[in-house]
Amino acid sequence: MCVTCGCSDEATVTLTNPATGAVEVLTSPNGEHSHVHYDGTVVTHSHAHSDSAGEHSHVHSDGTVTTHSHAHSDSSGSSNGTDRAHSHVSNPAQIHAQIHSTTISLEQNILAKNDRIAAQNRGWFKGRNTLALNLVSSPGSGKTTLLARTIRDLQSEIPIHVIEGDQETANDARRIQETGCKVVQINTGTGCHLEASMVERGLQELNPPLDSIVMIENVGNLVCPALFDLGEYAKVAILSVTEGEDKPIKYPHMFRASQVIILTKIDLLPYVEFNVDRCIEYARQVNPHIHVFQVSATAGIGLEGWYNWLREARSQKQS
Repeated sequence: MCVTCGCSDEATVTLTNPATGAVEVLTSPNGEHSHVHYDGTVVTHSHAHSDSAGEHSHVHSDGTVTTHSHAHSDSSGSSNGTDRAHSHVSNPAQIHAQIHSTTISLEQNILAKNDRIAAQNRGWFKGRNTLALNLVSSPGSGKTTLLARTIRDLQSEIPIHVIEGDQETANDARRIQETGCKVVQINTGTGCHLEASMVERGLQELNPPLDSIVMIENVGNLVCPALFDLGEYAKVAILSVTEGEDKPIKYPHMFRASQVIILTKIDLLPYVEFNVDRCIEYARQVNPHIHVFQVSATAGIGLEGWYNWLREARSQKQS
């Protein structure tokens, strides 16, 4: 679930391997999950949801299941017969405070779980001298086009593997597959971002070699992906000149969390109203240390600076 908007509460998340056509359900709205173990076996299980009596089941880390119910008091103050009673709060301020407290607690729990898996991913990358980059942007920024061009230009020099994230379709994965690169597609359904557990499963499927680069193309969104650490070395924010030049100050958290900003489609500058200097100024107001590259993937302009940064970052990971 997204702690910002709750968008993925009813999401079915799938992983598709375009090379084999295999589709695996990672999570579903009814709580059903499929887990693939290292020996290749698949285990599917579900988490029980509350019934009309208010009964809940919790699955613990050791595999045990605890079921309990919550009872509500009736107007006479007596319990409905179950072992736990709750009183209803009539004061709106108290209700708001309780909801606010519960939301903060839920957000902390979700992010803490994600961060634990992200730390595992980071260790996985470190152990294999692998550079992992999280590509983030609005929809239509040109990040898939840039990624495909990067792979083609560097494939004889650096092995690159890709995890594609989108709400639906495997279109981008197929585009990347055409470069000869190994890729998996993760579809998040209504979800607006990738999470560390999704990347963990994608890595198991890809199994990239030592000393490689893993590009994680996140779902198009400049809000929620900023909150979720995937275990990457750096976030790379991609912004096209067909978008607003004030994006860095409209979405400051994303650009503050990113180490690189790539301005794409600069071959279109003569035809659009976009002040490059002002955009860079805004970006550096938010993040004074951000690296900025101006490129056109279709025209092949400015790409060498981006490639040199990739080479240097990969070299640092290997040292």
